[in-house]
Amino acid sequence: MAFIVDSLLFSPLKFTIWLADKLRENAFQELTDDAKVHEQLLQLQMRYEMGEIDDDAYETEENQLLEQLERIRQIKEER
Repeated sequence: MAFIVDSLLFSPLKFTIWLADKLRENAFQELTDDAKVHEQLLQLQMRYEMGEIDDDAYETEENQLLEQLERIRQIKEER
């Protein structure tokens, strides 16, 4: 009987904890998804090769994306 009462009382709390864990895990995966950054690097290179951007703009954007990749690697290593 006590088990049933405990289950009924703590079910909302257990669900909330489970949901928070899932949200945290999804946020971490999204934050550390380096595939998006690699895709942006490829798009940047294509824009540069097609003459849509100049050397300075290319270098600036490339450096920003490479810094993002480095931050992602650091986050993954820390975990």
